[in-house]
Amino acid sequence: MSLQDAIARAISQATGQHFQIDDRRGVDGGCINRAETLQSGNRRYFVKYNDAVRLAMFEAESDGLIEIAASKSVRVPQPVCSGAHGGQAYLVLEYIEINRGTGKADPQGRGSVAGGTTPGMGEVGQRREQLPRMPGATDELLGRQLAAMHRSTRDRFGWHRDNTIGSTRQINTQEEDWVTFYREHRLRFQLDLADENGYGGNLIRRGEQLLEKLPVFFARYQPLPSLLHGDLWGGNHAALPDGTPVIFDPAVYYGDREADIAMTELFGGYGPGFYAAYNEAWPLDPDYRVRRDLYNLYQVLNHLNLFGSGYRRQAEQLVDRLLGEL
Repeated sequence: MSLQDAIARAISQATGQHFQIDDRRGVDGGCINRAETLQSGNRRYFVKYNDAVRLAMFEAESDGLIEIAASKSVRVPQPVCSGAHGGQAYLVLEYIEINRGTGKADPQGRGSVAGGTTPGMGEVGQRREQLPRMPGATDELLGRQLAAMHRSTRDRFGWHRDNTIGSTRQINTQEEDWVTFYREHRLRFQLDLADENGYGGNLIRRGEQLLEKLPVFFARYQPLPSLLHGDLWGGNHAALPDGTPVIFDPAVYYGDREADIAMTELFGGYGPGFYAAYNEAWPLDPDYRVRRDLYNLYQVLNHLNLFGSGYRRQAEQLVDRLLGEL
């Protein structure tokens, strides 16, 4: 049995409707996954592929989409099924026709559920100018919906399972204390990985100093364990043809909502209406601007570990700036 035949059978079992592939079209799956659309009659699905050892990554993504959908806040693609066959893992998702700020629907559905579209080497500065912005009304609605999603909370930080950020393992061991969670399972994990990857020296030495001082950034601020998208750069949101916002490719966990907002600012792609609407729905703490660098340090370290030394200087600058705040 071919991989596509196995997927067609899995779709049939998951939906209770026979699915026989009439058409296959390759689409952009980003720098982590491969992707295509599969169609049977008027039914179409978006399918991501990776090596079979990555099946847990797809299963965690599916769980994350279900978690966000359960918050009844913002639109996400619905997972259909996942599995592995012939050395390949797959994740089947609802096909969503979207636009990316051009005013025209994307007939390939590229952005709707494209997997692993993490900005690559050297793009941190460039993406801010290149990412299209959604229409103002969509931006504002997304701001309100994200605030509503963040109001979905739990009693501990983390999640019931680990997942991935890009292709890097993201540890979600649950903790009652946010400082402990963020220090051990976010910054220390990435710093240790950077050290293993040969980026030792000043970055690691100064990074360890920052870890020791981390409680200072939370002396007057106690975050709630909010439901987070976890990877909310501008490439992971779009709009339906009617302007309804949609988000995808999550790295879900429960944490400080400021981490999601900080990620939206790292690469751009969000307009002023988004931030105004979010703050109207749930105002950010006055000291958010300081912690923004703290949260984006995690993302930049991950880019260093994924894409190489082009991110080392930016990581060092963030650490130095944060230590300068103390």
